[in-house]
Amino acid sequence: MSLHAFDTATLPVTPWKNGGGSTREIACWPPGAGLGDFEWRLSIATIAASGPFSVFPGIDRTIMLLAGDGVQLRSADPSGHALDHRLATLHHPFAFSGDLPLACTLLGGASSDFNVMTRRGRWHAKLQVLESAALLGSATHGMLLALRGQWELDGMSIIDCAEGEGLWWADAPHAWHARPDGADARLLAVRFDPCHEQADNPET
Repeated sequence: MSLHAFDTATLPVTPWKNGGGSTREIACWPPGAGLGDFEWRLSIATIAASGPFSVFPGIDRTIMLLAGDGVQLRSADPSGHALDHRLATLHHPFAFSGDLPLACTLLGGASSDFNVMTRRGRWHAKLQVLESAALLGSATHGMLLALRGQWELDGMSIIDCAEGEGLWWADAPHAWHARPDGADARLLAVRFDPCHEQADNPET
């Protein structure tokens, strides 16, 4: 499958049914999958009001603050497990189970966050935030997004990504040499690995 370039500013916006925000989907695998049968999904959410997060049974989630004051996430389930996390630092990924019912409270104005969801037992997502040049090993599914500054991505071809631009790929191995153009740059790298590969390679 070929590379897909995207600009977060031009992604289609889908308002939430409860009116509390909206979602811009970057990619969903396999093609045509919906919220009930996707294997992995990448999106950006704008949270405009406090309220509950949707529950996704069997899904592992990671979110990361992109803009705004952030949110407080709280949850408690009948078995006594609890989650209480302040998502207020830019570009710091936070992983949690989609099975948990979560209450989300805005810490200020509207916030924007990056979201990764994977079907538990099928895929594992690894997120890295790069601030300097790096070699990224081959992955058959993944995404790169310029969070800050300009980046040169050298793979099968050289691609320049300005802030807010990125690319994703699936079903074809790609390795990258990522180089920032200037100081204070940040690049988000996401790779998806099948869970059987994780079991075979525990250090990955």
